[in-house]
Amino acid sequence: MTSYAARRILAAIPLIAGVLTIVFLLVEAAPGDPFVLEPGPGVDAGAAGRLREAFGADKPLLSRYGAWVGGALTGDLGTSFTHRRAVADLLRESIGNTVVLAGTAILLQFLLGMAGGLAAAAARTRWLDRGFTCLAGVVYSLPSYWLGLLMVALFSVRLGWLPVSQMHSPVAASLDGGRRLADSFRHLVLPCLALTLPAASGIALYVRDEMRAVLDRSPIRMARARGVTRWGILLRHSLKGALTPVITLLGLALPGLVGGSVVVEVLFAWPGMGRLAYEAVLARDEPLILGCAWVASLAVIIGSLMADLLAAWADPRLRERMT
Repeated sequence: MTSYAARRILAAIPLIAGVLTIVFLLVEAAPGDPFVLEPGPGVDAGAAGRLREAFGADKPLLSRYGAWVGGALTGDLGTSFTHRRAVADLLRESIGNTVVLAGTAILLQFLLGMAGGLAAAAARTRWLDRGFTCLAGVVYSLPSYWLGLLMVALFSVRLGWLPVSQMHSPVAASLDGGRRLADSFRHLVLPCLALTLPAASGIALYVRDEMRAVLDRSPIRMARARGVTRWGILLRHSLKGALTPVITLLGLALPGLVGGSVVVEVLFAWPGMGRLAYEAVLARDEPLILGCAWVASLAVIIGSLMADLLAAWADPRLRERMT
């Protein structure tokens, strides 16, 4: 297991380097200049040149790329053009909010997906199975942003049950501990469901198919002949067989979760890294864009590695292949 993890980590190094190089080149090739100032009274014509020199943007491309990579390896991601602050500090303030949103979404995706797939596999009537499959397929096909807009229109605008945006209410600082936690939970519900429901529906469909395939195998038919109940077969045999591919599926879903959190954070004005990256792209803030790409790449690769290790822990056959 240790040697396998070491090989995966070493293999991730060129992947991270390739991703950051592509992002750097794309940012450089994007049209526009963040240092160009709008003409007007009191605007110095040479201010743009002085800003480029102050931020090192006047240096050659390879020199800037090498300086940024060297700084990234030591934790220095540069200074944001628009915020005039260290990129590392901006990411440190926002990444915790993204972890709360994305982490809760991942947990709910796994729990709801497994529970839904288990219930569908246990359905005794064909119309229940078809109804679940149809509903899950429809939810799975909905984009997160569109689903979020529907929930805002229903639960916020029409019913008034949940807040529309932000992570806390304006008066949250004056509330006691319990009421402040409840306020944070109410703000978390809609963006978390927008990220959770489509992915959980896909996992439920996958788990249902895996369990149905396991139920058709000879050991399961023998267990059924011995009088083992349907739920006993599902929980003792089928669920374990479906657990390993679901763990791998969650690892593969991490890139989509990172990308989806950008849209959801912008839609709900959630103060996380996705919203910060969106604002950086609009302002063509190169250090902040690269910093967000660096952290997102590390999160996806580390998450995929953890998923592989968990799958190996759950399936002894995978551990034998690693040795």
